Amino acid sequence: MSAHCQVTGRKPGFGKSVSHSHVRTSRRWDPNIQKKTYFVPSLGRRVTLTLSTKGIKTIDRDGIDAVISTLVARGNKV
Repeated sequence: MSAHCQVTGRKPGFGKSVSHSHVRTSRRWDPNIQKKTYFVPSLGRRVTLTLSTKGIKTIDRDGIDAVISTLVARGNKV
């Protein structure tokens, strides 16, 4: 599962860890990605989405039908 939210588009951030001796090593900050299944009444079926926790809150606020319609308008396969 890739660390990418289908609703908000959040992706991992990249940077460096700096030790006490100032040695720099690469690291990444992953978003909190969850797999959630929603029943979409307009489609008449269940849809599984890969979401960040902010994306889950967006669906709770706006509703699954509104979010699915914006995903389809963007050209994402649902």
